[in-house]
Amino acid sequence: MSSSNQQTSAPASSQGASLAPRACRGGRRRITILGSTGSIGQSTTDLLSFASANGGAGHEVVALTANRNVEMLGEQARRFRPEFVAVADEGLGEDLRAALAGLDIETGAGPAAIEEAASRDADWVMAAIVGAAGLKPTLKAAERGADIALANKECLVCAGDVVTAAVAKAGGALLPVDSEHNAIFQVFDFERPQRISRLILTASGGPFRTWTKDEMAAATPAQAVAHPNWSMGAKISVDSATMMNKGLELIEAAHIFPVGHDRIEILVHPQSVIHSMVEYVDGSVLAQLGAPDMRTPIASTLAWPDRMESPSARLNLAQVATLTFEDPDIERFSALRLAREAIAAGGVMPAALNAANEIAVAAFLDGAIKFLDIAAITEQVLEMTGRRNRSASLSTLEEAIDADAIARQMARECVAARAAA
Repeated sequence: MSSSNQQTSAPASSQGASLAPRACRGGRRRITILGSTGSIGQSTTDLLSFASANGGAGHEVVALTANRNVEMLGEQARRFRPEFVAVADEGLGEDLRAALAGLDIETGAGPAAIEEAASRDADWVMAAIVGAAGLKPTLKAAERGADIALANKECLVCAGDVVTAAVAKAGGALLPVDSEHNAIFQVFDFERPQRISRLILTASGGPFRTWTKDEMAAATPAQAVAHPNWSMGAKISVDSATMMNKGLELIEAAHIFPVGHDRIEILVHPQSVIHSMVEYVDGSVLAQLGAPDMRTPIASTLAWPDRMESPSARLNLAQVATLTFEDPDIERFSALRLAREAIAAGGVMPAALNAANEIAVAAFLDGAIKFLDIAAITEQVLEMTGRRNRSASLSTLEEAIDADAIARQMARECVAARAAA
């Protein structure tokens, strides 16, 4: 076994140009999974195993990465035999090498090793690293010209113009994995975007959809992560409970699709069957439906522009029986308002929104603040950021990273002040 134990640290309208067919798309692919041990990563490996066992394309796995879960990463590496495996925690490099002893697999540890994995010669990269940590490796893969299956909201929220410009310049494609954006992607006419009047993102409403604000004020972390429809990690589950996830998705959609953010709406749909809708100028509304199973949108990006069989749950509309819709309550779920204000302001504001929310959610899960403090702290940081920097543009990843770091520090100070009160 060889080892490279590394321990160092466009406008949305360009999207259509990145979707021209090319020879490597569809069929057998060279695949990297950034964040292979998370829920999206596991769903992706599940699809790869299913395809292999059922006569589908025998994809080649180039690289796998994880944050700290060496045990699962090792199991995945033994199953798929990638060229390179990396763990983000520098202190776990020896553990990873031990887990793969006797196998001809290169290993790495630390942030630079994750970037190395993204730089490997894969033509399809699942970007599923949670949070701002996914920014640099995703951009590395985009600059190589890989097709990016994007499951990391923060990449487009924090540095959307930078990422989409890199994708377009290198000739790759941005393939959204979030069920809502993937639903739009499947019915969006990229050749005639001027024929689209609005996008409608659907939201389950999360576990507190019917709770009063007083009830939400007393919500516990365990209650917040108990999503009624989806099985997700703790952070994104809390984002669903605050509806910040939908605010982040609104910003993300504005970068993926050539439609102004003022023409993107949010509709609460508790059954999570219609994942999103596209309304055309003639009044037609096209929707993508499916059971709440993330393997469906992942499969659509993995096989794009073709289709592949998957073990996803099948939708039984007769069993569902009723589909309901309602407008979101902006007063109870103020995160939606904050997201709209951030994208309207532009510049570093979306990056500050995301950073402050990440710090506040972590503090809530640790028991340091209350549930409603998450949005309150985020708003406080946005106000401070607006006073510090009113720039209307953000042109480099470094600017986004700096804004992220400053906002995180402000958020930590806000958390400390509330915890001490």
